Amino acid sequence: MFRTLTLSAVAALGLATAGHAAGAYDTHIEDFDFSFEGPFGAYDQNQLQRGLQVYTEICSACHGLKFVPIRSLSEEGGPSMPEDQVRAYAEQFEVYDAADDDFRAARPSDYFPESGLETAPDLSLMAKARAGFHGPYGLGINQFFKGIGGPEYIASLLTGYTGEEKEEAGVTLYENKAFPGGWLSMAPPLYGEDVEYADGHENDLHHLSEDVAAFLMWTAEPKMMARKQAGFVGVVFLTLLSVLLYLTNKRLWAPVKGKETL
Repeated sequence: MFRTLTLSAVAALGLATAGHAAGAYDTHIEDFDFSFEGPFGAYDQNQLQRGLQVYTEICSACHGLKFVPIRSLSEEGGPSMPEDQVRAYAEQFEVYDAADDDFRAARPSDYFPESGLETAPDLSLMAKARAGFHGPYGLGINQFFKGIGGPEYIASLLTGYTGEEKEEAGVTLYENKAFPGGWLSMAPPLYGEDVEYADGHENDLHHLSEDVAAFLMWTAEPKMMARKQAGFVGVVFLTLLSVLLYLTNKRLWAPVKGKETL
């Protein structure tokens, strides 16, 4: 009986693994070198501002950031825009005011608009929702060493179009090396030199994708730097406490330890 159950379980596990392998697509996620990675990494303020520009001029036509308050653009650790610029930036959006039952220009206290298309996902938490690095099936080895890989997934997706197209059920699909399944309905949003940076930074496809991916990581984790700082202080405090406890323990037991018991 036990042997039969064991063989059935092994067979089921083998079929599940084989089914996963058969349905898997050989996706490729590039490991970008972002400034905020690692225990001491930090957001690059200039990169976040460039990423905001790419989002505003390209991505916001379809995708929203409904969980991000516009006022956070002026907060420390983010794009750190002056408050007057944040007010001017907010006015380009329209929001519905339930009190007046009408639309009005957005204020810094409002949130970014929602996605303009039902099929366009909101990007507020995209960098946390999409894991980029996977280890062997069922394990998280690569994620443990490289991190979740959300911004790498976004940047790889934007640079992963092969130029191949096909049509299914009247819908045009585009081949992408980073997208699970290999084909998606979103046409390439970036081609390189889509925007002109005020700081003169390179604006090829690779840098545009990296900048907007970093910005979307900030929208998903705006308090990352504060959490890292708090974690570092906690580790230092626990280390000092452990040393003090060790020395206290030795002092208390020093008169007793080593003496022969009668």
